[in-house]
Amino acid sequence: GVVEKSKITDGKNAKAGNVLIGIASSGVHSNGYSLVRKVFGLNDDNAKETLNTYYEELGTTLGEALLAPTRIYVKALKSIKNAGVRVHACSHITGGGFIENVPRMLPDGLKAVIKKGSWEVLPIFNLMQKKADIPERDMYNTFNMGTGLVIAVDNDKADEAVRILKE
Repeated sequence: GVVEKSKITDGKNAKAGNVLIGIASSGVHSNGYSLVRKVFGLNDDNAKETLNTYYEELGTTLGEALLAPTRIYVKALKSIKNAGVRVHACSHITGGGFIENVPRMLPDGLKAVIKKGSWEVLPIFNLMQKKADIPERDMYNTFNMGTGLVIAVDNDKADEAVRILKE
């Protein structure tokens, strides 16, 4: 694609005082499926039975939860852009999970301060952590933990951005 240089979102315009907004994921997406298979024994002969197992905490079978389509964020980002809210940095939470991806969107010398518990961790992640006794840091370092995209916007535009995203 083609974009004007002045409109490139590469993180260089992120600055202290920006607000990070997390956009919910729809599930595991493409993160850590080797670990998912190991946790649930999906490489074994009983994989079909395991995938058809209903989990109350998921409200669905394991297979349905794991095959939830990946949320695509282009419409959300276009809505923000069309409203005149400038996104200074953006990170799709994929390989490397939450912990590795957020710092990548920021310029050198800038750090993110994230309040744990300020978003809902999807039940699939809680189930995996409990089932395999995976340390919390490893969960955040491998999976999106319920946040599929993180954007940085000016503090005075954060409420507007959240309102647009909810619409």
